[in-house]
Amino acid sequence: MSVNTQDHHTTAREPVPGSPPGGRARSGSSPRGRAPFWNWRTAQSVKGASLTFPFLAGFALFVIVPVAMALRESVYTTKSTGGLGFGGQTVSFAGFDNFAAGLVDGSFWSGMLRVFLYALVVVPLTQVLSLVLALLLDAARRRAAAQFRILLLLPYMVPGVVGTMVWIFQYSPTVGPLTPFFEFLGLDVNFFSSSMVWTSMGNLAVWGSLGFTMLILYGSLQSVPHEIFEAARLDGASELRIAWSIKVPFVRGSLVLTSLLSIIGTLQLFDQPLLFRAVTPETITRDFTPAMMIYDQAFKVGNLNYATALSVILAVVVGVASAIIYRFINREEP
Repeated sequence: MSVNTQDHHTTAREPVPGSPPGGRARSGSSPRGRAPFWNWRTAQSVKGASLTFPFLAGFALFVIVPVAMALRESVYTTKSTGGLGFGGQTVSFAGFDNFAAGLVDGSFWSGMLRVFLYALVVVPLTQVLSLVLALLLDAARRRAAAQFRILLLLPYMVPGVVGTMVWIFQYSPTVGPLTPFFEFLGLDVNFFSSSMVWTSMGNLAVWGSLGFTMLILYGSLQSVPHEIFEAARLDGASELRIAWSIKVPFVRGSLVLTSLLSIIGTLQLFDQPLLFRAVTPETITRDFTPAMMIYDQAFKVGNLNYATALSVILAVVVGVASAIIYRFINREEP
C-alpha cells in the first residue's frame, strides 16, 4: 500500500514579493507589507527640519508672541481711579472700542495719507535710479563695477539715525554747506520749511536705500545667461534694446521684491521725521506719521491700549497695500 509522501512533508511556500531571500522578514518592517513609522527617510527628514528650529524659535518669540500680546492689549482699556497720580489703575475689557476709535481718528488717517503720497514719489524714484545704476554697472568692466558697487553701498551701511543726523547738518542754514551754495546761485532754500521738508526726507530716503536696491538688481543681472546677449547682438540689437527687452524682464521678480520692501518701510516711517521734529517742531507735529502717533500715544500720552490698536490697524493697512501692489506689479502679461 503506497503512502502519499506529500501528506507527511511540508511543501515549500513561495516567497512573498519584496521579502528578503530565505523568507525572513527584515527587522523593523511592519506586518502585512506596511512601511514602518520610523525609518531612514523619516530620520533624515526630521534631522533636516531640526535645522529650522532656531529660526522658528526666534520667529515665535519675536513675532508671534508680540502679535498675540498686542491683540490682547488692544481689547482692553486702562483708567486711573484716583487723582494727582496717587490712585490706582483699573483695567477693563473694551472689546473693539479702541479699533473703532482708531478707524475714525482723523489725525491717524491724515498721517497715513501723508506717508502714502510720500511713498508714491520715493518708491518709484528709488526703483528707477537703482535699476539704471544696476544696468550701468552690468555694462561696465568687472573691476570698475566692483569699485563703484562698494561706493554706492556705503550709504546703506550707515545706520539710519546717523545718516539722518548727517543730512540735518547738511541742511542746516547756519552751519550746513547747502544753504550758502544755493544762496550763491541766487536761490533762497529752507530745507526745514513745510514746503521742503518732504523733499529733504525723500532725498535722505533715496540716498540711504539706493545702494541696497541696486545690489539686489545687479545680482539678478549677473544670473542672466550671457549667451542671450551675444545672440541679440548678432541679430543687430543695440545695447539699449538689450537692456530694455532682455535685462529688465529678467529682473522683474527682484523689482517686485525691492518695491514691496520699500513700501513696507515707507509706511512705517518714524526715525527720520522724529529727528527732523527736533529741528522744526512747527512743521512736523507729533502725529505727522502713523508710527509717530503710535509712539506718542504709547510713551507720551500713556494710552498703551489705544496705541496697540493703532499698531494693529497699521499692520493690516501695510499688509493689504503690499498684497494689492504685489498683485498689480507681478500680474502675468497677456
